[in-house]
This record gives sequence, C-alpha cells and structure tokens, in this order.
Amino acid sequence: MKTAISIGSAYYNGEDWDQLVEYTMAAERMGVDQAWSAEAWGMDAIVPLAYLAAKTEKIQLGTGIMQISARVPSMIAMTAQSLDTVSKGRFILGLGVSGPQVVEGLHGASFARPLSRLRECVEILRLALAGEKLAYEGNHYLLPRPGGEGKPIRLSQPPRPELPIYLATLGPKSLEMTGELADGWLGTSFIPEHADVFLDHLRAGAEKAGRSLADINIEAGGYFEVGEDVEKLIAERKPGMAFTLGGMGSAKTNFYNDAFCRAGYEDAAKEVQALWISGKRDEAVRRVPDEMVLMSSLIGTEDMVKARLKAFRDAGVNTLRLATGGETWAERTVALEAAMDLVKRSA
Repeated sequence: MKTAISIGSAYYNGEDWDQLVEYTMAAERMGVDQAWSAEAWGMDAIVPLAYLAAKTEKIQLGTGIMQISARVPSMIAMTAQSLDTVSKGRFILGLGVSGPQVVEGLHGASFARPLSRLRECVEILRLALAGEKLAYEGNHYLLPRPGGEGKPIRLSQPPRPELPIYLATLGPKSLEMTGELADGWLGTSFIPEHADVFLDHLRAGAEKAGRSLADINIEAGGYFEVGEDVEKLIAERKPGMAFTLGGMGSAKTNFYNDAFCRAGYEDAAKEVQALWISGKRDEAVRRVPDEMVLMSSLIGTEDMVKARLKAFRDAGVNTLRLATGGETWAERTVALEAAMDLVKRSA
C-alpha cells in the first residue's frame, strides 16, 4: 500500500511556506509516494506543486483537487502538461466540482449539473492530452465557439495520453462515472467497513467501460495518531467531524454528510448538521458519535491503529493518505515519521 500526504488546505495562504517545503522534502526521504495540494479560496493548487517539483526528485505531485469551474478544460490540459514537464513526469491531475458556495459565490459560475460538466471536462482533457484537435460539442463546452473565427486547435506540447486523471467524487452517480473515466479515486468520508457504498459504484462504472476495479487506484485515509488516551484522541477529532457534517457545504448540498448517511450514520449526521447550521456548534461537536470518529480515522493505541491499517488495506485502499498532528511543521514531520514507521511495520 502506497502512502500520501496533503499540503495546504482550502484556505491555506502560504504561512510557514519554507517549513512546508522542508516537510514535503522530508516526506519524500521517508518514502511517502505522493503529495497533494488543495485549493478553494486560498493558494491555488498548481503554484505550490511547481515550486515543489524543483525541490524534490521522486515524490508524485497531485492536485487534490483542481476546481473545474475555475478554469476551462484547455487551460487545465495546458497546465497539467506544463507541470508534468517541470516535474519530469511526476504529476497527477486531480479534479473535482467543488461546491455551490465556492463555484457560484467565488467563481460566478453555475453549479447546476456538475456531474455532466465534469464528464465533459474529462472528455476534452483526454482529447487534449492525446494530441487531438479540440473539437467538442457538449451541453457545457463547445469548441470551437460557433459563429466566430475560431477553429479546432491542437495543443503544441507533446501528447501525454498516459497522464493520470484522478477524480474526487462522493455521490453514487459521480462514483460510477469515476469508475468509467478515471485512473484513480480521491476518497473522503471513507469508512472501510462500509467501503461498498463507494466501491460498488466505482466497480459498476469500471465494468461499464470494460475495466475492473483493479484498474483504478483507490486512495483514502484519515487522521493518524497513536496514543493511550483514546478518549482524548477521539475528543480532539470531533470538532473536525462536526464541521465536515455541518459546514462542508450548504444546508441543502453537503456531499460529505450524504456519504456518511449512506454508510449508516444518517441519524447522527443529520442531527449534527442541524445543530451546526442553527449555530449550536458546541452541541454539534458533542453529538458526534465516538464510533464515527474511530471508524473513519487511524487513531488509538498501537494495536488499534494496526487494526485500522488492516481494515483500510482489506477494503481495497491502494494508497493511504495520512494526516498527522502537530502545531508546527517540524512537529508534523516527527509525527509523519512515526506514522510511516508503523505503516511499514504493519505491511
């Protein structure tokens, strides 16, 4: 099982950037396979990776995720090709639709029909990366623009048809599309014991395209910390879980909450969401079930964490994404080293 880390966040603004670079370089020395950057309303997903490409040699660099509503498909393709060049073939293009609050509020684009938009975007990307002229007629994208002087254009960079495209999806239909179109799945809200709520749809999509689930890299993970005070570890993770259930999206659209509902936690997920939205956030945190935290994380005593590692592996996770604690990047580096040691010993 490969390992991955995330750098930055939706609202990361470059604080302690030099330390984050050192952390990523240290992760590479430890044998971490991938580093993923995020974007929403802080730093973008590409610039940090371009810098890290010059500071590292082996670790793969992926966008986790690049928002498709912030860029047109041709520019996504050009950017992906460019970063693949400067990283010497280490780039992974991770895409997602984001959510209505960011898409409509920040980018001024419509969020309606995100699934068909993502499909069209991937289809155009495949054309571009294969070196084909960009001629496409869809509901969201039309190339070239009719009635003008445009003509189908082929990107000038060398074709990269094998450049991997990963999708961050959660809903049943979007998961099926991921299985059909993508090289990998960037999973969240993942509970190994209920992996079927994700993997069954991925498998159905893969089979629709004449493939199998083995053709898709399944990437998921969670917060990783070993300690004897299990109650304290659980309590520290509950605010983050409450935010995921209540604040990661609008009252109407929260893909993360929906995923936990499908995994059998509907009563708790809806209750926490309602409390969070009504402003009762402390109570929302208290209502998060201990089991929900433990099953979606890798925390507890060493034996408990080893059991969770086995559960993720047995569920079919190919790449384990690790989030470790610490107030500084130096502390996170030490925590990551301990996590990597346990992962290797548990292989």
